[in-house]
Amino acid sequence: MEKRVINPWEWQNERSYVQAVEVKQAEATLYVSGQTAINAEGQSSRADMKTQLQETINNLETVITEAGYQCSNIVRLNIYTTSTEEFLGCFDMLQAWLNLHSIQQASTVLEVAGLFETLNVELEAVVVR
Repeated sequence: MEKRVINPWEWQNERSYVQAVEVKQAEATLYVSGQTAINAEGQSSRADMKTQLQETINNLETVITEAGYQCSNIVRLNIYTTSTEEFLGCFDMLQAWLNLHSIQQASTVLEVAGLFETLNVELEAVVVR
């Protein structure tokens, strides 16, 4: 698999995403449903945004690794949140995780009126191998 990042500018680097990712000769593609802070028993978290974001990251990583993929090969990450302001208050946690795995992904952040039950953040990914 061959990945190429397309960044005509530099300003997005501070925001931990890229403008586009081209993938050639991919062996397989994994489309990951939106992951949230739902525990193994299926209970939605009632915690604050920071705690939910950490639980969501953990769940996303679990699905990716269980499927036999690597987080470093995430090429698209959509972020849904009920509060952009609260999400940006803990954005450094997401940035640290992206940096830990050397993830360079195309990304969109969307504020939505609501998510399932008590959830405040959801991460949806496309991963290649």
